[in-house]
Amino acid sequence: MYDDILANVHAGTFTKRQQLFLRYTFMVLVDLTVLNFFNEYWDLVYIETFSISLLTAVLLQILLKASIALEHYAAGFFKGMSGLRAKISRVFTTWLILFVSKLVILQAISYAFGDSVMFSGPVHGLVAFIVVIVAIIAAEQLLFFIYKSLGNSGSGDKSED
Repeated sequence: MYDDILANVHAGTFTKRQQLFLRYTFMVLVDLTVLNFFNEYWDLVYIETFSISLLTAVLLQILLKASIALEHYAAGFFKGMSGLRAKISRVFTTWLILFVSKLVILQAISYAFGDSVMFSGPVHGLVAFIVVIVAIIAAEQLLFFIYKSLGNSGSGDKSED
């Protein structure tokens, strides 16, 4: 199926770099949409302009992918180890990286955009920020599920025009 997608006669062929470009552009647009929904409908999220929200979405996507890469690297470190202590260390390290990375991302947004992007509420806006991040990840996963489901349906581009 993957080769069929890469060599789709209607769409042409795609290099790995083109696929990554489309994927990350799409994810930035998802992040942008979620950020702007929260900005519009929740008083705890404030983004001054659309342009700032676009730049915030790009920064979020870069930093989220970096934190996930770091988490995978740390998980790989413990993967070769066995025993309860190694498993507990792996879970704790994963949790620590994922939690601390949210603090780093929130601080990076604050540093980059100042008062143009603000998350307010409990724990100096951390709760609102985490809610937004969870919503972004949920939206991305939902769209990936739909995308994969469409590819596995078996009724794609096989019909004749």
